[in-house]
Amino acid sequence: MDLAQIPIFSMLRGRLGYLSEQQKVVAQNIANAETAKYTAQDLKPFSFEAHVQARSPTMMATTQAGHMAPKSQRSGLGAGYKAVKAPDTETTLNGNSVVLEDEMIKMSDARMSYDAAITFYQKSMSLLRMAARTPGR
Repeated sequence: MDLAQIPIFSMLRGRLGYLSEQQKVVAQNIANAETAKYTAQDLKPFSFEAHVQARSPTMMATTQAGHMAPKSQRSGLGAGYKAVKAPDTETTLNGNSVVLEDEMIKMSDARMSYDAAITFYQKSMSLLRMAARTPGR
């Protein structure tokens, strides 16, 4: 059985993809902290409802090998997430709206959430291994 078919692992994969994309967006914001007229970007918060909708059976499906996959089914963990403009509360004279302190808080929050999801993934894998072992070993 493929682990992606188990709901908890599918949800964890979606969460890890979201957090990976969040770190990319924050890194891009930090890299452009001195760029004139740059507006900070952010991702919409990860939600269970959005993840379930992305997996709903009413989605388009590829029926032949030559078909292009819809956006929701493209490869890569963060392929389904899109950065949106999210100006912070402060804007400098040159029009830049990146606040480094806010970006560092977002980065550390994403890192802690990523670590927690990885730990949960490892614990779930160890439970599966324990359930698959033969009795008495």
